Amino acid sequence: MRRGLCVPMMALLVLLTACAGGETGETETVDLRQRYHDMAGCTMEASVVCGQEGLEWEALLRCEYTPDGESTVEVLEPEIIAGVKAVLSDSDWRIEYEDACLNAGALGSEEISPAACLPRLMNALRDGWLLEENQEEWNGTACLRLAVDQSGLQDGKIVSSVWLRQEDGTPLRGEIAVDGEVILTADFTSFSFCDTIEPAEDGGAA
Repeated sequence: MRRGLCVPMMALLVLLTACAGGETGETETVDLRQRYHDMAGCTMEASVVCGQEGLEWEALLRCEYTPDGESTVEVLEPEIIAGVKAVLSDSDWRIEYEDACLNAGALGSEEISPAACLPRLMNALRDGWLLEENQEEWNGTACLRLAVDQSGLQDGKIVSSVWLRQEDGTPLRGEIAVDGEVILTADFTSFSFCDTIEPAEDGGAA
């Protein structure tokens, strides 16, 4: 009987994570992701940028994110398109209502709209497959950086990276890459949970 091969999956995950960052780092990451997974929702604002040649796009967005439901994204800046909103379904990233200014075109093989950037980052934190974790600074702020893989509808490899403040676990920076190319970035200016984590005193401003 080959009992030595029957290693419980949880033990394998602990061993692999320990090799990458140690037990303390693994515990911190699990705790943080569990808080995001259990939250009822969150409100966030971020400067979202698409830097692809010919598809350059930038706007300050506010997002009301609801897990396993509909999320609303509203443009705050630039003023010329302020107030434009889109409603996204978390199950298939379908945009129920979309103004042309919220769509920068087909970004990579997965055709990701800038309007979906913030909800996608939250979804990745909650349910994506953890690829990397490490402690590093972003603009002088101590962060825990997580890189998370999510399968794309068109078989493209989507990797979302999020820098979470070590102080309170709120996001400071996010990136979405398709097939190795970063197509969207988000610099968070405010963030608050609807529950589970108290918002930072300064509103989470970067």
